[in-house]
Amino acid sequence: MNVSIIRRILGYVLILEAVMLILPCIVALIYGEDEVITFVEVSGICLAVGAAMGLKKPRDNVFYLKEGCVATALSWIFLSLFGCLPFVFSGAIPDFTNALFETVSGFTTTGASILNDVESLPRSILFWRSFTHWIGGMGILVFLLAIVPLSGGTGSNINLMKAESPGPTVGKIRPKMRTTASYLYLMYIAITVLEIVLLIAGKMPVFDAVTTAFGTAGTGGFGIKNNSIAGYSPYIQWVVTVFMIAFGVNFNVYFLLIFGQFRRALSVDEIRWYFILILASTGILFSATYNTHYGASDALRHSAFQVASIMTTTGFSTADFDMWHGAAKTVLVMLMFVGACAGSTGGGIKVSRFIVAGKSVLREIRSYVHPKSVENMKMDGKVLDKNTIKATNIYLITFMFVYALSMFLVSIEGHDLITNFTSVAATINNIGPGLSLVGPTQNFSFFGTFSKYIFIFDMLAGRLELFPMLLIFNPIMWKDTVTQSVRKRRARKNVK
Repeated sequence: MNVSIIRRILGYVLILEAVMLILPCIVALIYGEDEVITFVEVSGICLAVGAAMGLKKPRDNVFYLKEGCVATALSWIFLSLFGCLPFVFSGAIPDFTNALFETVSGFTTTGASILNDVESLPRSILFWRSFTHWIGGMGILVFLLAIVPLSGGTGSNINLMKAESPGPTVGKIRPKMRTTASYLYLMYIAITVLEIVLLIAGKMPVFDAVTTAFGTAGTGGFGIKNNSIAGYSPYIQWVVTVFMIAFGVNFNVYFLLIFGQFRRALSVDEIRWYFILILASTGILFSATYNTHYGASDALRHSAFQVASIMTTTGFSTADFDMWHGAAKTVLVMLMFVGACAGSTGGGIKVSRFIVAGKSVLREIRSYVHPKSVENMKMDGKVLDKNTIKATNIYLITFMFVYALSMFLVSIEGHDLITNFTSVAATINNIGPGLSLVGPTQNFSFFGTFSKYIFIFDMLAGRLELFPMLLIFNPIMWKDTVTQSVRKRRARKNVK
């Protein structure tokens, strides 16, 4: 393993974090808050450690999928460890475990919180808390690829993109990976700015509009109000609904639309099923809440908002859906697992994986009727290769294993089944709220330290598609790395 290039990537990530901490520092200056000193201190720490790790030139810039996965997992861990320091140093969240939980929840765009009163926090802290969503939405390494040339030779930057980007497949929008990353971030910024403008047009305060757009863009869900989005006007709630859905769409589709390839964009199976599920689920929730909880317009607005929020794994709320009919809650729990599209900022298992799994089941059923028939599975008009089908099946099996183990470990605390089930679902799928004790009006503060670290792992694993996090906990990989390092030292001594 190329440890030197991993060290350099980690250094670059911390330097980028140091630069990003300047923004909440500016917010603290604008509002005259003492936290400006906190952000300067943390930025300085990130810059010093990052420079020490990143400025030393590696022996070679080549890295493969293994290095990409390890670098990605460690980058997100380092990002969170240093990113939680403003909460600790400022006293906003003095307990390190709670601060780390909140920060990981931010960067992974989960939105699960341990805070009981977010409105009491300084605005600069609230800004940093929401900004972590925006950073984590598209991915810190995607941004790194857009501005820093990392590798050459036989290595490939796409290995970082594969490890960080949500979804079963990752492709290039443009021939060069750096250009692809630049296009992705330009589209990300443009849609975020558009949402901010529309929110301000609805008379939302500028600070509220910016932080809400950050949470929407990253499909994160950290609100700056204790009642999330419930206190804002119906217009603002509809704007947030539309943009939650928009950020749950595969960004490759936007690229096709921008360059006039409308037919290709509209022929994407995942997009078609994504909107079918949204419309069908909204209809079911509307039927369950109309007349029993709300009038027609309110029922439609709350139903559409919660479907968009849960399916895109944003986690905002306009109502306490834990009080809704059992059928409505069942639909929302099912949407927690489906998630958004691959290549979006949303979490969950992804619509595309369910399409592949569904096609696999149908093909297997047909094989019982016609045992000798040979049938190719197609998606978007193209034949699915065996590796994609295999990867999907392995992912689903791994997901079930990690989910079951996490739920068992969390259940040791003795909370009710619905709380345990939906708390793990909310964290591993990067959603935020669940049901019962972790419902939309509750939080995760009552869990013990052990359970919180389980959730921290689940949030990181869910955001990074499981395998990068599982890889760094594999002792065989580190044993092989140490063995290779020893061999290289011996080889250098022999040469001398």
